[in-house]
Amino acid sequence: MSKKTVLDFLDMKRRGEKITFLTAYDYPLASFAEKAGIDMMLVGDSLGMVVYGLPGTIPVTMDEMIIHSRAVRRGAPNTFVIGDMPFMSYQSSVEKAVENAGRFLKEAEMDAIKLEGGRRVKDQIKAIVDAGIPVMGHIGLTPQSSGQLGGFKAQGRTADAAGELLLDAIAIEEAGAFSILLEAIPPEVGGAITERLSIPTLGIGAGINCDGQLLISGDMLGLVEAFTPKFVKKYVNLSELITKAIAEYISDIKEMQFPEEKHTYRMKEGEVEKLQGFLKSLDR
Repeated sequence: MSKKTVLDFLDMKRRGEKITFLTAYDYPLASFAEKAGIDMMLVGDSLGMVVYGLPGTIPVTMDEMIIHSRAVRRGAPNTFVIGDMPFMSYQSSVEKAVENAGRFLKEAEMDAIKLEGGRRVKDQIKAIVDAGIPVMGHIGLTPQSSGQLGGFKAQGRTADAAGELLLDAIAIEEAGAFSILLEAIPPEVGGAITERLSIPTLGIGAGINCDGQLLISGDMLGLVEAFTPKFVKKYVNLSELITKAIAEYISDIKEMQFPEEKHTYRMKEGEVEKLQGFLKSLDR
C-alpha cells in the first residue's frame, strides 16, 4: 500500500470518495489500522485522556507527543500520519509554532501537523505552511479551549455561531491548510463548510456530509469507559473483553490451571538427574 499525499486527499474530495481517519497512539494500534487500510491517522493530544487518564488535553507536552508519534510511525510506515500540536506549542508566537511543527517532521517523521483555532491562528498556519509543513486546521469543539467554550459542548448551534465557524474555516483555507477538522457541530454547518471549501473537511461529530470522518480509537474500540460522546459509534467493546480475559487469567492461576504442560519448558534428557545430584551436594 502506497502512502497517500495531500494531493490524493484533494482528489478524493473532488471525486466524492470519503476519507477514513482514526487516532493512534502506539505501535500496535497503528500497525492494525494500516493493515486494515485506513487513509490517514492522527496522533492526537487526546492521548492525555485515552492513554494517561488525564481529565483533558492541556497537560500534554511536545516531548510526549513526539514519543507517541515515533511509535505510530514505526507501526504505520505507509500511512499518512498527522502530529497534533499540544497546548502552548503554537499559541504564544509564530516562531515557536514553526519550531514545534518542525519537530514533528524532524524527530517523528510525521507527514503533517494539526492545530486548533480559526482566524486567531491564521498567522501560525501560514508560517508553518510557508516552512513547507502541511497543516490541518481544527474548529468547532476545540478541547484545548474548552474552558472558554464552557466545557466539552457542541458548537455552532445558532446561525450567528455557525457564521463565525464558516469565517474561521475560510481563514484556515486562505492561510494554506490542506484540510480542516470539524468537531461537534450540527450537520447543516458541517455540510455548509464542506460545500464552501475546496480543501477536504474531516468530521468528528459534524455530520455525514463532511469529506471524511474521524473517531478516537479508544472510543470506537470501547477502551474508554468514563465517557462516550454522542457522536461515537462503538464497533467493539474491548474493555469488557479485556476485563473478562484478565479475570480468567487470575482464576486460572488461583486454581492452578495455568501454566499447563504445553506452556512449560523441559530440561534435556539426563539433565534432571544431574541437577538433583547438585542439589544434594548443597545439602551436605
